[in-house]
Amino acid sequence: MAAVTGKKKTTSRKQRPPVREKQVIVFLFSIGAVLSLFLVSLLVALDLLNIPDLRSVSHYRPPQTTLILDRRGAVVDRLFEENRIVISLDEMHPLLPKAFVAAEDGRFFEHPGLDFFSVFRALLHNLREGRKGQGGSTITQQVAKSLLLTPEKTYLRKFKEAILAWRIDTMLSKDEILYIYLNHIYLGEGAYGVETAAQTYFAKHASQLTLGEIALLAGLPQAPSRYSPREHWDLAHARQRYVLNRMAADGYITDDQAKAAFSMRSVMVQSEPGDAGTNGYYLQEVRKRAEQMLGQPLATAGVRIHTNLDQQMQREAHKALRAGLQEIGQRNGASQEKGGMPEGALVSFEACSGKVRALIGGSDFSKTPFNRAVQARRPAGSVFKPLVYSAAFEKGLRPDSMVTDEPISITGADGQPWRPKNFSGSFYGPVSLETALIHSYNIPVIKVMQRIGIKPVQELARRAGITADMPSDLSLALGAVDVSLLEMSAAYAPFVCDGNYVQPNLISTITGADNRLLYRVRNKGTPVMGAENGERMKTVLEKVISEGTGTRAQGLSGECGGKTGTSDENRDAWFIGFQDRTIAGVWVGHDRNESLGRSENGGRSAAPVWRSYLQAVSSAQR
Repeated sequence: MAAVTGKKKTTSRKQRPPVREKQVIVFLFSIGAVLSLFLVSLLVALDLLNIPDLRSVSHYRPPQTTLILDRRGAVVDRLFEENRIVISLDEMHPLLPKAFVAAEDGRFFEHPGLDFFSVFRALLHNLREGRKGQGGSTITQQVAKSLLLTPEKTYLRKFKEAILAWRIDTMLSKDEILYIYLNHIYLGEGAYGVETAAQTYFAKHASQLTLGEIALLAGLPQAPSRYSPREHWDLAHARQRYVLNRMAADGYITDDQAKAAFSMRSVMVQSEPGDAGTNGYYLQEVRKRAEQMLGQPLATAGVRIHTNLDQQMQREAHKALRAGLQEIGQRNGASQEKGGMPEGALVSFEACSGKVRALIGGSDFSKTPFNRAVQARRPAGSVFKPLVYSAAFEKGLRPDSMVTDEPISITGADGQPWRPKNFSGSFYGPVSLETALIHSYNIPVIKVMQRIGIKPVQELARRAGITADMPSDLSLALGAVDVSLLEMSAAYAPFVCDGNYVQPNLISTITGADNRLLYRVRNKGTPVMGAENGERMKTVLEKVISEGTGTRAQGLSGECGGKTGTSDENRDAWFIGFQDRTIAGVWVGHDRNESLGRSENGGRSAAPVWRSYLQAVSSAQR
């Protein structure tokens, strides 16, 4: 029998997946759906919560303090909405960021913006206490709160803060977060940020702090008023110990360093560097000019204004003026108690650079902020005469040219005769121009102006910086022009600067907070007269002091010259002069335009103040 062979018959059907695989697919789909729902819900929640935009954090540009500095870089004034100076981490002491991390957020470099352990600990504490006492905020959360949120203590705000902190941590590096935190945090006494706090408490930059000072600052964020080292040293010292211990525990410093820092008492400064009272008039004018240059309020400009102020010279100017006014008042029966005291002003600058080193606009800025050095315009009197004679020199006359001092009568524009007199009431016959100026005779200067014309005098005065309206008649020869002390004093620069005028400047440069140059003075001299004629006038003015109306200004070293001036009825007393290449001007008078007294004049009232000031400055500079 034949064998039968063949294939086994199979049935054809569709393969089904195992039950386990089906469950996985359902699970993954469910997870995806849940995540999608979560993300949609989160987006809706974020919208409903009104989470702030983070661009203000990534482009950190906080309001900064405008600083006004003297010629040596010392801060003399601050203008701000928030007193803050932003600096980089590299400009801080290396231990300063570490101290704040140790005190405020020990796990800062490990957590993602939120420290869940601290949050859980704070939650337990709040539940036990029955109130919202502890926040458990990280440094990143503090940045989020201070830049983007209100300070209210609610769970909703804490939720927002947590979301923002996580987003900030993913967007910025730890160093960037620290940079913002250390520049933005409030540390008491009106100081925002570590640089301003270092200057406020210790008169130092943040890079110059000692370890003990760093620990004191790092102890402030929790409660700046409570832990103020000025007001509550014991509490601040205890907080300092906590910070030092935390720094040692985290390995930033050794135990010995911590002990040494704790045992050393830090020295706190009691006030802002500089003397706001003495510097008041100078700073007032600086602020006015700087705002005009920048076109914005200084409180929001955040710039550095470098001035030409010399605080030593400013103090000496203040003392000399006050002492002089006191003497004048006593001579005429006035006093601080009785009233009737005169006022005055003093300016001092480098003639050939125009750098104003001192500017006093009155006896007391706190009582009389009206700046008589720049705002008051008073009759110049005889201090204007050197400009008339300089115009004559430019027209070919010389100091030894002769003119007759005699009675004259001039018909005025009103048809009435004008019969000018000398201060002494006498006439001296034929005199040289030099002699006439040395003794301040009136008739010769009028005759000189008649000879050369009024217009050449006006034009020379304009080149010398006189902006005031000048009369187009012969009264100009006697100083019938109302000018400020600063403007009139600057007109003497050509006599010591080879015939050139240089505009007085209080501000040398203005820089942004990023040290970008915004303004630099460019003071080129303006030719006013020939160098030879400037030298001639200088020689004559030296004789005014040695033998003329300015003898009370004698006694100084170097080349000294100047001119007295007195207005009608002794209402104004002036003395403007130079010592080598320093020019100083003094004005004395009453705000109500009253007479200073029958015996008061430029030589007696103003010249001694001028001499006293320059003598004190010379002694201080030796």
